[in-house]
Amino acid sequence: MITVTESTAPTAGPLERLSAEGVSIWLDDLSRRRIESGNLAELVRTGNVVGVTTNPSIFQAAIGSGEGYEEQLADLAARRVTVDEAVRMMTTADVRAAADVLRPVYDATGGRDGRVSIEVDPRLAHDTRATVAEAKQLAWLVDRPNVMVKIPATKAGLPAITEVIGLGISVNVTLIFSLERYGEVMDAYLAGLEKAAARGLDLSAIHSVASFFVSRVDSEIDKRLTVLGSEEALALKGRAALANARLAYAAYEEVFSGRRWLALAGAKATKQRPLWASTGVKDPAYKDTLYVDELVAPGTVNTMPEATLKAVADHGVISGDTVTGGYAQARADLAAVERLGISYDEVVRRLEDEGVAKFEAAWQDLLDAVTKSLDSKGVDAE
Repeated sequence: MITVTESTAPTAGPLERLSAEGVSIWLDDLSRRRIESGNLAELVRTGNVVGVTTNPSIFQAAIGSGEGYEEQLADLAARRVTVDEAVRMMTTADVRAAADVLRPVYDATGGRDGRVSIEVDPRLAHDTRATVAEAKQLAWLVDRPNVMVKIPATKAGLPAITEVIGLGISVNVTLIFSLERYGEVMDAYLAGLEKAAARGLDLSAIHSVASFFVSRVDSEIDKRLTVLGSEEALALKGRAALANARLAYAAYEEVFSGRRWLALAGAKATKQRPLWASTGVKDPAYKDTLYVDELVAPGTVNTMPEATLKAVADHGVISGDTVTGGYAQARADLAAVERLGISYDEVVRRLEDEGVAKFEAAWQDLLDAVTKSLDSKGVDAE
């Protein structure tokens, strides 16, 4: 009989250490092939994955290829559905199936994890009423308690977040780039909880995450620092995105320890966790696990593309909390960028506009690909 001691016990890998630090690992990808092959279940079983996020670009890549969707496409064509209905039927079917795979995690964590996100039609990003209607429809179509509806953090999205949370639907707020907008997102969530409480809903069943985008901030600011080309400017490359995210966590700590939150916490409400999104590095000069290793903090979610997940498992360096001790440096880094003439407000506004536009373009590409598939089966998609 072998007795396990400190010397013989297996060493926890980076993913296990990340989870132990209070970071929930979600996969930023989904496809029917991933579900049906058992790959998603395997990542849940062995890769510490406890959630899934999707977006229009992910579905465009998955469904646009047609792989795994042939039979459903044939059925949809036979029914002469519109292309919009066809896309909704395919995306919600995938999310429903993924939610079933994640259901044991959802049950084991009391609804905290085991979540699968699906985004409202990005063409509705600037229409509050339509976003609310779409969120209600998606929740109904997926019909799983562990679904999260993604709503973009546009100006029109903010009141939609409040209304949807107030109806008891869990929400993943997406496309957050600025600290000011993040503050508005947290306020919208609290207002939604207050609405839900007034309606007599169970607040403990309502969950939310706020997806704060990371790598795109560095991509935009680094580009401008490179143009400046000074020693001071080049020394700041790769620091703005981490600074921005760390200050977002500081804002989260402040809001979710305040009087307004404490009143809701007394009614068993759950905190809206920060979720680090866009965590795959865009610049090959940076370590491929940069936005995971350097954003470790309790009560957060990090959603990763599979390549990043594998990189963290292989050579991630998880050395405890790398966020809360860096607030002063984060403020200094963003201030230094501003002093060089790079406007933070202009950068984050551009990133939000581009983020919405990119998802709209991906959605249109998906619609075009599905239209072509339906037409190829001899049925007019319109």
